Amino acid sequence: MSCQSNSKPNNATPPSFAIAEGAQDIDPRRVAEALVARHGPGGMDPRVRAILPEWDAPFFQAGLAGYSDAPMRIIARRHGCPICVTEALLDRTLLAGGRGFAKADLGDIEDNIPGGVEDHPLIGQIMGSEPAEMAAAALKMVEQGQRGDKEYRKAAYKDQAPDWFREKLRLPGGEQLAALPADDAAEETCETLIDTINAIDPDPTPSLRGSISPSLPPRSFAAIDLNLACPVKKISTKSRGGHWLTDPKGAIELLEAVREALPAEVPVTVKLRRSFDDTQEMVDNLHTIFDAAYDMGCAWVTVHGRTVEQKYVGPSRWDPLRELVQRRPNHPVFGSGDVWDVNQIFRMIAYTGVAGASVARGCIGNPWIFRQARDLLEGREPRKPTIPEQRSVLEQHFELALAANQTMRNPELHTGKTMRKFGLRFAEHHPRREEVRQAFIKVASMEDWRAVLEAWYVHDS
Repeated sequence: MSCQSNSKPNNATPPSFAIAEGAQDIDPRRVAEALVARHGPGGMDPRVRAILPEWDAPFFQAGLAGYSDAPMRIIARRHGCPICVTEALLDRTLLAGGRGFAKADLGDIEDNIPGGVEDHPLIGQIMGSEPAEMAAAALKMVEQGQRGDKEYRKAAYKDQAPDWFREKLRLPGGEQLAALPADDAAEETCETLIDTINAIDPDPTPSLRGSISPSLPPRSFAAIDLNLACPVKKISTKSRGGHWLTDPKGAIELLEAVREALPAEVPVTVKLRRSFDDTQEMVDNLHTIFDAAYDMGCAWVTVHGRTVEQKYVGPSRWDPLRELVQRRPNHPVFGSGDVWDVNQIFRMIAYTGVAGASVARGCIGNPWIFRQARDLLEGREPRKPTIPEQRSVLEQHFELALAANQTMRNPELHTGKTMRKFGLRFAEHHPRREEVRQAFIKVASMEDWRAVLEAWYVHDS
């Protein structure tokens, strides 16, 4: 997962090796062979496959803000990615109504299924600042709103008035509520809050309150991942994401609330960074949250090798990931950070001992990283994409994006503009990358997109 995925020089470091002494000398082919010898075809840790049997290879596509929508995920899956994560969905947006689900592309492609039948299994990532809200929003995700919007909001707001409720709160859309009283009137004010929110988005869906446990939709989220890692400033100032590494008690309360709210068969996972900063206090905080996650029954933790304070600047460190694996040898841990090519997937696994690698910015415009990983696992030389293969993916990606954007006022115009950022990354695989990149910058419609393909993606060169 990643909260911010652009690569502008002022906020992100260009691709580089992680700090991991000796890791770059590791032969990825031998690692792949060893994984298959140990775990069987696919090389996936059996502890993970026992939880999600479809996860058959030791890597996955991380959640990337502004990128990892259903079209990108489906393209990744067509190239061998076994499982994907949504971008981080804000709990309050999910509780406000259907708009939150739209960010996970529920219903945009096929019958309210996450990205259609191709986009499964899918892990839904959620982020927030208050346990009751997070728990209600997570339940709404796995149930895909079966109870109706009002019921989930009542679960989040009605029966309690926690400390954060006594502070100013903005409704979805930005309206500022008055500060809530810290006395017996708080319960009445909570009721008023619910009525105000419901007036914005009245829900005629019959209440399912009273049913013990409604059956989960057949294509619900396979797991819920709690984002306690995002380093974006506006996230930390609102007590979300990586901020929680400064407040282990609050982070644990958040995790407990979600784990207790979800059916036992739905795995809960956690995304962390290796620390908030490099002080010993913050490292100790990480260990406290990390241990508590496993102790309460979370299925696994994914740890990014940069601190929150680093954001996306400077190399990640893989040695803390190795230490965390040694800390919990009987539980799967996943690694993230500076996985820019297929070799780094296997080097990270070998160096740190993680069960698998989270591929984030390294897979934007590069779904072939997953095919290449499969190549290594099956004893083949990793194949670079030919020009015809690149064109085919560019056509497929645009087609999927257009299908997902049909609710927009001008779907074709919107798709043309939003696909430019993908085109710029796809261009890196073309022999004349800078010229192709400049051509993609000018794309504003389907005709423009097709014109670039006709000009640059006809023959191998």
